[in-house]
Amino acid sequence: MLKATFYGHSCVYITDGKQKLIIDPFLTGNPQAPIAADDINVDYILATHGHGDHLGDAVEISKRTGATIIAPNELAVWVAAKGADTHNMHIGGAYNFEFGRVKLTIAHHGSAAGESQLEYTGNPCGFLLTMAGKTIYHTGDTGLFYDMKLIGEMNDIDLMFLPIGDNFTMGVDDAVKAVEFVKPKIAMPMHYNTWDIIAAEPNEFAQKLDGSGVKVEILKPNESIEL
Repeated sequence: MLKATFYGHSCVYITDGKQKLIIDPFLTGNPQAPIAADDINVDYILATHGHGDHLGDAVEISKRTGATIIAPNELAVWVAAKGADTHNMHIGGAYNFEFGRVKLTIAHHGSAAGESQLEYTGNPCGFLLTMAGKTIYHTGDTGLFYDMKLIGEMNDIDLMFLPIGDNFTMGVDDAVKAVEFVKPKIAMPMHYNTWDIIAAEPNEFAQKLDGSGVKVEILKPNESIEL
Protein backbone atom coordinates (compact mmCIF):
# COMPACT_ATOMS: atom_id res chain seq x y z
CA MET A 1 0.00 0.00 0.00
CA LEU A 2 1.14 3.51 -0.81
CA LYS A 3 -0.07 6.54 1.14
CA ALA A 4 0.22 10.08 -0.21
CA THR A 5 -0.48 13.05 2.07
CA PHE A 6 -0.95 16.57 0.69
CA TYR A 7 0.78 19.33 2.67
CA GLY A 8 -0.48 22.22 0.57
CA HIS A 9 0.73 24.01 -2.57
CA SER A 10 2.78 21.26 -4.33
CA CYS A 11 4.16 19.46 -1.30
CA VAL A 12 3.36 15.75 -1.05
CA TYR A 13 4.54 13.24 1.56
CA ILE A 14 4.62 9.62 0.37
CA THR A 15 5.25 6.42 2.29
CA ASP A 16 4.93 2.68 1.78
CA GLY A 17 5.03 2.16 5.53
CA LYS A 18 8.81 1.76 5.48
CA GLN A 19 10.46 4.36 3.27
CA LYS A 20 9.38 8.00 3.59
CA LEU A 21 9.64 10.61 0.84
CA ILE A 22 8.59 14.21 0.43
CA ILE A 23 8.24 16.14 -2.83
CA ASP A 24 8.80 19.92 -2.97
CA PRO A 25 8.87 20.51 0.81
CA PHE A 26 7.73 24.13 0.92
CA LEU A 27 6.54 24.34 4.53
CA THR A 28 8.11 27.39 6.15
CA GLY A 29 6.22 30.39 4.79
CA ASN A 30 3.52 28.24 3.19
CA PRO A 31 0.16 29.52 4.44
CA GLN A 32 -1.42 26.15 3.64
CA ALA A 33 1.14 23.98 5.43
CA PRO A 34 -0.37 21.91 8.28
CA ILE A 35 3.02 20.79 9.57
CA ALA A 36 6.33 22.46 10.39
CA ALA A 37 9.56 21.61 8.60
CA ASP A 38 11.09 20.56 11.91
CA ASP A 39 8.45 17.83 12.22
CA ILE A 40 9.41 16.23 8.89
CA ASN A 41 11.45 13.03 9.10
CA VAL A 42 12.06 11.45 5.71
CA ASP A 43 14.58 9.28 3.88
CA TYR A 44 14.44 11.10 0.54
CA ILE A 45 13.44 14.53 -0.75
CA LEU A 46 12.43 15.04 -4.39
CA ALA A 47 12.86 18.61 -5.63
CA THR A 48 11.35 19.57 -8.97
CA HIS A 49 13.11 22.95 -9.27
CA GLY A 50 14.83 25.69 -7.33
CA HIS A 51 12.03 28.18 -6.71
CA GLY A 52 11.52 28.87 -3.03
CA ASP A 53 7.93 27.66 -3.02
CA HIS A 54 9.13 24.21 -4.12
CA LEU A 55 12.70 23.69 -2.92
CA GLY A 56 11.46 25.18 0.32
CA ASP A 57 12.98 23.52 3.40
CA ALA A 58 14.76 20.77 1.45
CA VAL A 59 18.31 21.70 2.47
CA GLU A 60 17.43 22.14 6.14
CA ILE A 61 15.52 18.84 6.25
CA SER A 62 18.37 17.02 4.51
CA LYS A 63 21.00 18.38 6.87
CA ARG A 64 18.91 17.54 9.93
CA THR A 65 17.72 14.07 8.93
CA GLY A 66 20.37 12.90 6.49
CA ALA A 67 17.73 12.58 3.76
CA THR A 68 19.03 12.45 0.20
CA ILE A 69 17.77 15.16 -2.15
CA ILE A 70 16.93 13.79 -5.61
CA ALA A 71 16.98 16.62 -8.14
CA PRO A 72 18.11 17.69 -11.62
CA ASN A 73 21.90 17.91 -11.71
CA GLU A 74 22.39 21.68 -11.48
CA LEU A 75 19.94 22.00 -8.59
CA ALA A 76 21.54 19.01 -6.88
CA VAL A 77 24.95 20.65 -7.19
CA TRP A 78 23.54 23.87 -5.71
CA VAL A 79 21.99 22.17 -2.67
CA ALA A 80 25.08 19.98 -2.16
CA ALA A 81 27.12 23.18 -1.83
CA LYS A 82 24.75 24.12 1.01
CA GLY A 83 25.60 20.89 2.83
CA ALA A 84 22.80 18.59 1.65
CA ASP A 85 23.24 14.97 0.60
CA THR A 86 22.20 14.51 -3.03
CA HIS A 87 21.53 12.09 -5.86
CA ASN A 88 22.01 13.98 -9.13
CA MET A 89 19.78 13.12 -12.08
CA HIS A 90 18.55 14.68 -15.30
CA ILE A 91 15.61 14.80 -17.68
CA GLY A 92 14.74 11.42 -19.19
CA GLY A 93 16.97 9.54 -16.78
CA ALA A 94 15.72 6.96 -14.28
CA TYR A 95 17.27 5.25 -11.28
CA ASN A 96 16.26 2.36 -9.05
CA PHE A 97 16.45 3.37 -5.41
CA GLU A 98 15.81 1.17 -2.37
CA PHE A 99 12.22 2.45 -2.24
CA GLY A 100 11.49 2.17 -5.96
CA ARG A 101 12.16 3.87 -9.27
CA VAL A 102 12.36 7.58 -10.10
CA LYS A 103 12.36 9.00 -13.62
CA LEU A 104 12.61 12.69 -14.44
CA THR A 105 10.26 14.22 -17.01
CA ILE A 106 10.39 17.57 -18.73
CA ALA A 107 8.53 20.52 -17.25
CA HIS A 108 7.98 23.86 -18.99
CA HIS A 109 8.92 26.34 -16.29
CA GLY A 110 12.02 27.97 -14.79
CA SER A 111 14.44 27.07 -12.01
CA ALA A 112 16.41 29.49 -9.87
CA ALA A 113 17.18 29.68 -6.17
CA GLY A 114 17.67 32.63 -3.86
CA GLU A 115 15.63 35.72 -3.05
CA SER A 116 16.96 39.16 -4.04
CA GLN A 117 19.79 37.59 -6.06
CA LEU A 118 18.66 34.57 -8.09
CA GLU A 119 21.06 31.77 -8.95
CA TYR A 120 20.34 29.59 -11.98
CA THR A 121 19.66 25.96 -11.01
CA GLY A 122 19.21 24.26 -14.37
CA ASN A 123 16.09 22.73 -15.85
CA PRO A 124 12.92 22.11 -13.86
CA CYS A 125 11.42 18.64 -13.92
CA GLY A 126 8.50 16.43 -13.06
CA PHE A 127 8.81 13.05 -11.37
CA LEU A 128 7.54 9.60 -12.24
CA LEU A 129 7.74 7.72 -8.97
CA THR A 130 7.12 3.96 -8.92
CA MET A 131 6.85 2.58 -5.41
CA ALA A 132 5.01 -0.37 -3.85
CA GLY A 133 3.74 -1.36 -7.29
CA LYS A 134 2.09 2.03 -7.94
CA THR A 135 3.17 4.91 -10.17
CA ILE A 136 2.70 8.57 -9.22
CA TYR A 137 3.31 11.38 -11.70
CA HIS A 138 4.08 14.69 -9.99
CA THR A 139 4.35 17.18 -12.83
CA GLY A 140 6.07 19.92 -10.86
CA ASP A 141 5.36 23.43 -12.08
CA THR A 142 4.65 23.27 -15.77
CA GLY A 143 2.64 24.49 -18.68
CA LEU A 144 0.78 22.04 -20.86
CA PHE A 145 2.94 20.09 -23.31
CA TYR A 146 2.02 17.47 -25.88
CA ASP A 147 4.63 14.96 -24.69
CA MET A 148 2.36 14.36 -21.71
CA LYS A 149 0.50 12.10 -24.10
CA LEU A 150 3.66 9.98 -24.48
CA ILE A 151 4.09 9.87 -20.72
CA GLY A 152 0.57 8.47 -20.44
CA GLU A 153 1.11 5.98 -23.24
CA MET A 154 4.39 4.67 -21.82
CA ASN A 155 3.37 4.55 -18.16
CA ASP A 156 0.38 3.24 -16.24
CA ILE A 157 -0.20 6.23 -13.97
CA ASP A 158 -2.14 5.53 -10.79
CA LEU A 159 -2.09 9.08 -9.43
CA MET A 160 -1.25 12.38 -11.11
CA PHE A 161 -0.56 15.60 -9.20
CA LEU A 162 -0.78 18.66 -11.43
CA PRO A 163 -1.09 22.44 -11.03
CA ILE A 164 -4.29 24.32 -11.84
CA GLY A 165 -3.51 27.80 -10.46
CA ASP A 166 -2.65 29.52 -13.76
CA ASN A 167 -0.35 32.57 -14.04
CA PHE A 168 2.87 30.60 -13.32
CA THR A 169 1.60 27.17 -14.49
CA MET A 170 -1.29 25.49 -16.23
CA GLY A 171 -4.74 26.80 -15.48
CA VAL A 172 -7.85 24.65 -15.16
CA ASP A 173 -8.51 24.13 -18.87
CA ASP A 174 -4.92 23.21 -19.72
CA ALA A 175 -4.80 20.91 -16.69
CA VAL A 176 -7.94 19.15 -17.93
CA LYS A 177 -6.24 18.60 -21.30
CA ALA A 178 -3.13 17.29 -19.49
CA VAL A 179 -5.25 14.70 -17.71
CA GLU A 180 -6.84 13.72 -21.01
CA PHE A 181 -3.33 13.18 -22.42
CA VAL A 182 -1.97 11.18 -19.47
CA LYS A 183 -5.14 9.25 -18.55
CA PRO A 184 -4.22 8.56 -14.91
CA LYS A 185 -6.56 6.55 -12.73
CA ILE A 186 -6.74 9.47 -10.29
CA ALA A 187 -5.96 13.15 -10.82
CA MET A 188 -5.30 15.55 -7.97
CA PRO A 189 -5.01 19.33 -8.43
CA MET A 190 -2.27 21.28 -6.66
CA HIS A 191 -0.53 24.67 -6.81
CA TYR A 192 -3.67 26.75 -6.38
CA ASN A 193 -5.17 29.13 -3.78
CA THR A 194 -1.90 29.46 -1.87
CA TRP A 195 -2.03 33.13 -2.81
CA ASP A 196 -4.60 35.23 -4.68
CA ILE A 197 -2.47 35.30 -7.85
CA ILE A 198 -3.00 31.53 -8.27
CA ALA A 199 -6.63 31.40 -7.17
CA ALA A 200 -8.55 28.58 -8.87
CA GLU A 201 -11.63 26.46 -8.28
CA PRO A 202 -10.78 22.76 -7.98
CA ASN A 203 -14.42 21.76 -8.33
CA GLU A 204 -14.43 23.34 -11.80
CA PHE A 205 -11.48 21.12 -12.66
CA ALA A 206 -13.36 18.07 -11.36
CA GLN A 207 -16.56 18.99 -13.22
CA LYS A 208 -14.74 19.37 -16.53
CA LEU A 209 -13.35 15.86 -16.14
CA ASP A 210 -16.72 14.35 -15.27
CA GLY A 211 -17.37 11.42 -17.61
CA SER A 212 -13.69 11.15 -18.61
CA GLY A 213 -13.17 7.94 -16.67
CA VAL A 214 -10.58 9.65 -14.47
CA LYS A 215 -11.39 10.02 -10.79
CA VAL A 216 -10.59 13.46 -9.37
CA GLU A 217 -9.52 13.70 -5.74
CA ILE A 218 -9.44 17.14 -4.13
CA LEU A 219 -7.39 16.93 -0.95
CA LYS A 220 -7.20 19.60 1.69
CA PRO A 221 -3.82 20.06 3.40
CA ASN A 222 -3.06 17.11 5.71
CA GLU A 223 -5.54 14.82 3.92
CA SER A 224 -4.29 11.57 2.43
CA ILE A 225 -5.07 9.09 -0.29
CA GLU A 226 -4.15 5.40 -0.26
CA LEU A 227 -3.31 3.44 -3.39
